[in-house]
Amino acid sequence: MTNPSKTAFIGLGVMGGPMAGHLARAGHEVTAYNRNPQRAAAWREKWADEGLSIHFADSPAKAAEGAEIVFTCVGNDHDLQSVTLDAGGALEGMAPGSLLVDHTTVSANMARQLAVAAEERGMDFIDAPVSGGQAGAENGALAIMCGGSEAAMARATPVMDCYAARIVRVGDVGAGQTAKMANQMCIAGTLAGLAEAIRLAQAAGLDMEKTYEAISGGAAQSWQMNNRWETMVADKFEFGFALDWMRKDLGYALEEARRLGLSSPVVALVDQFYADVQAAGGGRWDTSALITRLPKSDPK
Repeated sequence: MTNPSKTAFIGLGVMGGPMAGHLARAGHEVTAYNRNPQRAAAWREKWADEGLSIHFADSPAKAAEGAEIVFTCVGNDHDLQSVTLDAGGALEGMAPGSLLVDHTTVSANMARQLAVAAEERGMDFIDAPVSGGQAGAENGALAIMCGGSEAAMARATPVMDCYAARIVRVGDVGAGQTAKMANQMCIAGTLAGLAEAIRLAQAAGLDMEKTYEAISGGAAQSWQMNNRWETMVADKFEFGFALDWMRKDLGYALEEARRLGLSSPVVALVDQFYADVQAAGGGRWDTSALITRLPKSDPK
């Protein structure tokens, strides 16, 4: 890399932690911040063992001081506001001319609020939610859907390349978040169909490996089928993208659909199915745990 940047990364969860590590490995200067000090300490130890030099700050504002690009990756609208707009937030420490890139999946309205606040301070903003899950973050192979100006994208893209397999500017601010909503809606519908298909095959006494081999080569093939068929059949869900987060994302999608005057009956129904799994204690399971609400039947 010929042009290292001075960056800050705020939010060291299962997604943000690996992403910050990729920035440092690529030669960028990274100052990190996490609201949970225990998690920050764990990442500090891991990166030190790996030989990475990543600085740590005790507030988002301190992390952002002097940074050309500040990245955020937290949980929801409230979390993002607390690390950017509230007292001690990143915008306090950012200088005019710097760039804020948010990788959190939040509401389109939150993205627009941040864009206005950044513009008032002479800064640029990109909403850039990601898809690909924990594995995508760890492998540096995320898909990033972005909303922002072409000039801002030209600054951010070479840096985001460190942890991305695909980066697409969908449109202006808010477009990235809306594209992520569409992404989550597609996943929810696909998993609902996949869960019912697996239960059908099991009830019929089919060889599940052969069934997968037969249908995954045709029009039914999907990322969810390729990556979740085996674990759904084996009732393994202690990994991946938490169902709690999917419900949060679907809530944003349904809210935006209502704002646009649209009906989303399938997504609304699947969201309620997810609520059933949450109520049964599966909130931290992978989204593929949707199948657990469907009882198994004895093979005929």
